[in-house]
Amino acid sequence: MKHVPLLCGVALAAFTSCSHKMQKIEYPVAPTSETVDTYFGVEVPDPYRPLENDTAAETLAWVEQERKITNDYLASLPNRDKIKNRLTQLANYPKHGMPSKKKDGRYYFYENDGLKNQSVLYRTDSLDSTPVVFLDPNALSEDGTVALTGTSMSPDGKYMAYTISRSGSDWTEIYVMDVETGQLLDDHIEWAKFTGADWADDGFYYSAYPRPEAGKEFSNANEGHTVYYHKLGTPQSADQIAYAEPENPLYFFSSDVEGDGQYLFITGSGQGLGNSLKVKDRRKPSSQWVTIEPSQNYEIGVVGVKNGKFYILTNYGAPCYRLMVAEASNPSIENWQELIPEGDGVLTSVSFTGSDKMIVTRQKDASDHPSLYNIDGTKIRDIELPTLGSVGFSTSEDNDDVFYSFTSFLYPAAIFSYDTATGESKEYKTTDIKGFNPEDYVTEQVFFPSVDGTQIPMFLTYKKGLKRDGKNPVFLYGYGGFNISLTPGFSAYRLFWLENGGIYAQVNMRGGGEYGEEWHLAGTKMNKQNVFDDFISAAEYLIKEKWTTPDEIVCVGGSNGGLLIGAVVNQRPDLFAVAIPQVGVMDMLRYHLFTIGWNWASDYGTSADSKEMFEYLYDYSPVHNIKNDGTPYPAIMVTTADHDDRVVPAHSFKYATTLQASDTGDKPKIIRIDSKAGHGGGKPVAKVIEEQTDIYSFILNNLPEK
Repeated sequence: MKHVPLLCGVALAAFTSCSHKMQKIEYPVAPTSETVDTYFGVEVPDPYRPLENDTAAETLAWVEQERKITNDYLASLPNRDKIKNRLTQLANYPKHGMPSKKKDGRYYFYENDGLKNQSVLYRTDSLDSTPVVFLDPNALSEDGTVALTGTSMSPDGKYMAYTISRSGSDWTEIYVMDVETGQLLDDHIEWAKFTGADWADDGFYYSAYPRPEAGKEFSNANEGHTVYYHKLGTPQSADQIAYAEPENPLYFFSSDVEGDGQYLFITGSGQGLGNSLKVKDRRKPSSQWVTIEPSQNYEIGVVGVKNGKFYILTNYGAPCYRLMVAEASNPSIENWQELIPEGDGVLTSVSFTGSDKMIVTRQKDASDHPSLYNIDGTKIRDIELPTLGSVGFSTSEDNDDVFYSFTSFLYPAAIFSYDTATGESKEYKTTDIKGFNPEDYVTEQVFFPSVDGTQIPMFLTYKKGLKRDGKNPVFLYGYGGFNISLTPGFSAYRLFWLENGGIYAQVNMRGGGEYGEEWHLAGTKMNKQNVFDDFISAAEYLIKEKWTTPDEIVCVGGSNGGLLIGAVVNQRPDLFAVAIPQVGVMDMLRYHLFTIGWNWASDYGTSADSKEMFEYLYDYSPVHNIKNDGTPYPAIMVTTADHDDRVVPAHSFKYATTLQASDTGDKPKIIRIDSKAGHGGGKPVAKVIEEQTDIYSFILNNLPEK
């Protein structure tokens, strides 16, 4: 009997093979220069420097050649159409958002009935009445590449400001519409970034940069973030500067209006591990800015204002965070009073509900555990969730409505209502995916030692009955940075991997926020190698425990996780069969020179900081450490996009062409360059399906046949 590859065994059962031999790929020659940079006396060649100019004719020509090679390769793979069909089937299910009662007394929520490129914003008079479409972002473009990124209603309930992104860019535009008529006002804000619209009186605050140089909108460094106030009915050119620090061009500034419009808070970040905080009383014409905390050494977030008190969630004096209270009349950090102390797990969020209660969520071993509290800091009860997973709440200080969204690896996001008086949760919106039975699968959490003995958690999800015979394909995913936690979450696209017998492994490495600020710091700057060691140790654990073999491990990560994949493949190419570094930070010597890259220095350090920091970065920088001695590398597909102004595509361009020009074995080294797409946010469903189809097709073609 002929055996088919394991990953073709269920949904692709009719297939006889997912792998075939390919002729050696003839890669294009990239534009080069004789550029050599000197760092602390060390000369570092940068032959592919011309690729940093993403609008140059020679770069565009190289991009088109790479696209043709990649498209031809992917189009030739067997079963690609069947893979796409299955992924489309899996993605075609309703996705529900949480209702939120707005100032006009009506409920708003997002919903996608299946394959719409963007979720639609609906409105309903009551939870029992029939909803109507309020704003459909799919109507804003023909191809779904305009994403609705946020909404904010005016205090009187008459107007809705909404933010959009085009083609995945971080650049934001703000529009305003009449809530009753749906008509757009003339107000239109451009070149905003990392902002919403914070209403106050007859206008709103927002943050923006100066108009960028034409042709360099997606690559030049962003400097001079400024908070403006826009008055309705006036042009953007008339907007007033509400806050700026010209002497600190590499800071972000964000506004937050609290206390029924009385207080304007400004946070400053970008050059530290946390943020500064200032406040002004808007109701006093002569009011001056009061500095609550001048440094960016701590995370400080105002979660609400009640009865003349500021409620602040912070890691100041508490690596796992605590809730503090400050008197509005004297809010400086030394006068704060502790309301909810550090406890078991990391205190990740606090939200007010009604006039006198709070929802408090702690994260324990990378999963969420919410509780209900009185406003005086006394705990009422825990909120029970269906299983280990991730939760988000929709609450309001104006009413007692509480909704939460819950998801886990085998639990599509479902919406629950919660009664704060009785503690009862009721299903409000659930999801049923045709052909998916969660009882057919299992998730477990394991802990394994890293190189230095630190215990690292990892979630494993797989089909029940799977044999630990050392032959199972593993999709190994990680991030490990910027205090971001990887908690359980559902992906319909991941079901394709699971239903075909694969294991999904999600590693909670140092550098993330799973165990507080100390865990984060243990994976930053000159501790960054800990992150790579944790990921490598995860692969070694899976091999040692007979889950898999190096010939069956696929390693995947995006952004900072793309850096992770580039680094571990250089350090241990023998551990992985396939690598998918997505939108990764690949040039660690120059990352801080583009768009907002300077913001990552708090995690990475820069090549200009010191000789020691330069040497440390140079030692692991993916583009600078590709072997060229015949060492066989995994099959690698790099992904990036032309509108990625978070991690500019030059990182992936330089990394991919260096791979292609080096002696790293015969396995393919290709780059997938998406068009009208960015770092990943707001990507239309059609593009996501295409990307996932290409990723799975590439993976399956480069795993061994059984």
